[in-house]
Amino acid sequence: MRLHSLTVTAFGPFGGTVSVDFDELGADGLFLLHGHTGAGKTSILDAVAFALYGVVPGARRDTKRLLSDHAAPGVVPSVQLDATLGGRRLRLTRSPEYARPKLRGEGTTKQNAKATLTWLDGIGQNLTRIDEIALEVERLLGMRVDQFFQVVLLPQGDFARFLRAKNDERGQLLERLFDTDRFSDMESWFADRRRESAEALAGKTQNADRIAAKVAQAAGVEQCSDPEVLPWATALLETARDRAVTCAITLESARADHAAASESVRAARTVAEARSRGLAARQRLSALDSTADARTVDRLELERAQSAAPVQRRRLELDEAVRRSADAAAVVASRTVVAQGTVAADVAGGLSWPPSPTDADAVDAAVQRWSGESAVLDGVAADEVAREQLTTELSKCTVAVESVERDVAALVEQERALPAETAALDAEYTACVHARASVESVRTRHAAAVDAVTAAIEHKRAVAAAGEATARHSAAITRHQDLRQLWQDLREQRLDGMAAELARQLRTGRPCEVCGSLVHPSPATAGDDSVTRDDEEQARHAMNLAEQRRDEARAEVESMQREIDALAARGGTRLTAELTEALDTASAELRTTTALADRLPGVESARGAQETKAESLRASIAARTADAEQLRATIDTLRARIADAAARIDAALGSAGSARARRRELDAGIAALVSLRDARIDALAAERAAADLETRVRQDASDAQFDDVEAALAAVRDQQRIAVLTRRLADADAERVAATAIVADADVTAALAAEAVDAGPLTAAEDSARQVVEDALTDKKLADDRRVQLEDLVTQLWAVAQRLEPLRAAHAELHELAEVVSGKGQNSRKMSLRSYVLAARLEEVAVAASVRFRRMTGGRYEFVHSDDVGPRGTRGGLGLEIRDEYTGVVRAAGTLSGGEAFCASLALALGLADVVAAEAGGITLDTMFIDEGFGSLDSESLDSVMGVLDELRSGGRTVGIVSHVDEIRDRVPSRLHVIRERHGSTVRMHAGV
Repeated sequence: MRLHSLTVTAFGPFGGTVSVDFDELGADGLFLLHGHTGAGKTSILDAVAFALYGVVPGARRDTKRLLSDHAAPGVVPSVQLDATLGGRRLRLTRSPEYARPKLRGEGTTKQNAKATLTWLDGIGQNLTRIDEIALEVERLLGMRVDQFFQVVLLPQGDFARFLRAKNDERGQLLERLFDTDRFSDMESWFADRRRESAEALAGKTQNADRIAAKVAQAAGVEQCSDPEVLPWATALLETARDRAVTCAITLESARADHAAASESVRAARTVAEARSRGLAARQRLSALDSTADARTVDRLELERAQSAAPVQRRRLELDEAVRRSADAAAVVASRTVVAQGTVAADVAGGLSWPPSPTDADAVDAAVQRWSGESAVLDGVAADEVAREQLTTELSKCTVAVESVERDVAALVEQERALPAETAALDAEYTACVHARASVESVRTRHAAAVDAVTAAIEHKRAVAAAGEATARHSAAITRHQDLRQLWQDLREQRLDGMAAELARQLRTGRPCEVCGSLVHPSPATAGDDSVTRDDEEQARHAMNLAEQRRDEARAEVESMQREIDALAARGGTRLTAELTEALDTASAELRTTTALADRLPGVESARGAQETKAESLRASIAARTADAEQLRATIDTLRARIADAAARIDAALGSAGSARARRRELDAGIAALVSLRDARIDALAAERAAADLETRVRQDASDAQFDDVEAALAAVRDQQRIAVLTRRLADADAERVAATAIVADADVTAALAAEAVDAGPLTAAEDSARQVVEDALTDKKLADDRRVQLEDLVTQLWAVAQRLEPLRAAHAELHELAEVVSGKGQNSRKMSLRSYVLAARLEEVAVAASVRFRRMTGGRYEFVHSDDVGPRGTRGGLGLEIRDEYTGVVRAAGTLSGGEAFCASLALALGLADVVAAEAGGITLDTMFIDEGFGSLDSESLDSVMGVLDELRSGGRTVGIVSHVDEIRDRVPSRLHVIRERHGSTVRMHAGV
């Protein structure tokens, strides 16, 4: 990588445009960036980094505010860098995200970041997408952004902290520079596999424990505490099997005893039962003989009831026939009354009862005569119906004509009102158009009023904050001056006691570093008020920290003042009442104007609807007028048809009235007369059926040998009584047959002849034998269940134990591997795999840095990489110590003096740059910057450091030093002077001679 030129506009402290020609500035390979604190020396490096990667180094990376506070309004911040990357000449142009003033109105709007990559060699397609440019730059440079910041822009203070850092902190930086993700993934992989194996093994072990617990529960014993549960479980299984065999033998013996006792009880019970049945049968036969007369009476009553049953059924049929005859006579009477209310009254009155042969002829003649007259009346009735329909339609048309005429009048009235409505809509449309045209200007005035009120509020807050910041700045100045004075006093006291400090370094037999003598007769001693190097370093560190606090406080005051000036320019100093009144006025005007502008589409739509309404009204008036004319013509036609129908009806009826009324009278007479004729026929048939049934009832009573019908009905019994008599007689007969059979049985006869047997003692013995069998059966079932359950569980336990053995061995091996990879277990160095890789990289860095460290310190110091375990067993591998060739002692980096620590930090940074460059594929770094403090070096050390820097520029490399040390300015003729001014920093270039 080689930088050629840089152009910066409105970026950081640079309010205008500044340009840097690196080709001219670095012609002799070494140049200096110098200027006052806060002028913007480091901002030049920020601009280079931003042009390449779109970000700035360090803590400034998180901020997005790169637009210069000194830039004029509307100026676009940008950085343009011409460079050669990976052998190709290109130009990178970037503009950061920033807030620019709105083109119209007050306030700002966000402008997104932009970038372009132009190939100056003309080969390839230029790029404009930020992500594509980032990938291309990273490909050409061969390193990520973190590596670039540590290799090309050697940051101030980072490597001093890296030098004194603990192992974990040092590892964090190395992880950013060297890709160790795959080794971290391997550590995670082993950890995940170990955890999964442990979970699987735990699940299998828990399964074995659960089975062992079930074994103990099934056997009714306590859980085994010995890890080897298989012998214990097997012994329990054998015990259960022996118990099952014993219980089976006991059960067989108990069953034999119970069978013998049961047989004795059965024989005794058979004899007792036969004797009991014989005695009971004799008693039942005796009882049946004593009740024989009562059963004879019951049998006679049952026979007479069965004979009277047919007479009763016939009498019920007769009662039903008499009722039907009476109902038919009532129907004849009612229909006679109906017929007498019609034109058939004379015919109905002339009918006789019982009917005579001439009654049917008279009815048929009357029906035939009235049917002929009805046929004549049908035609006249049709004309009457037509006349009524035409009259109804005429009435509807008359009402419709009146309704249409009212509609036409209403439509004409609406048409007359249209001009006034149209004029009102035109006026409203004009007002809305004017509001739409002025809404943006009104909104602009409102935004300006809101911004002025906001600026006034912020101005008060900023003034108060500026007062507090000024007080902190004054306190920081006083604090820095006091600590500077303290440091100077301690430095003078240390110089006064330097002889004692040198004397403490004297060793017997070793030459004095001052005079070279091997004899030290009277070494100086330190007094009570002597000052050590550590005292001076602590005082100097406190002074530098106070100086940093002072500069930060001053920067805060300047920032607050710029903010106050910006707020005052926005109107922040105006009176609050005036601003509030202006805001209220602008808000009211904005609401009114916006409301009118928003109504414009509705008014436009209303105007179009008004025109449509006018056309619709005109069309409706014409259509309704035509409807009225058509209805009037229809009315004239209906009136003519009604007159024709009336003439025909009058000609047919004369003064006889309505044809339909006459037709209804004739139809009613015919219907009444026919209905009366049918009812008379039904009544005659019912009367004859009742007389026939009365004769048959008397004959049935005689056939059943009863004196009359009443005697037969008296012998009738209900079904319940008949069922009782039948059951009583059947039960007595069945009981006599059963008792006779029992008495005739040979076993019963023998039992009656023998003496009675007592079966109680035999039954008690049988019950006792049964209980013994039940107990033995229960014991055997429990023993069999326990044996079966234990056989199943022990089998499962053996299977689980066989599966667990290889799992335990595999998990133990995986656990040991995971422990070693993570820096635990048998890993004596306590180094994880990732730490081991980083330790190897750190060892390479130590070797590369020691070459320059020895050169800077005249061969006295070099770096020593240590992979020892840290204190209290912490992980090792990333230790970095210093070997002093003068004493041969390896000591901590924290024991170096300020100048020595600077040399160590610079050497370490350069060594790390070499290793990272080699890691990235052996890239060539033609340009690099060193942003380190050189103020702690004496002249001799500065010569050594400059010598190393001279070596860096060998082979065409360009090295840029960022420092404000005056002595370096005298040593480096090519300089870029960054000048801090009130309206932004500028640069002035001094090319070397």
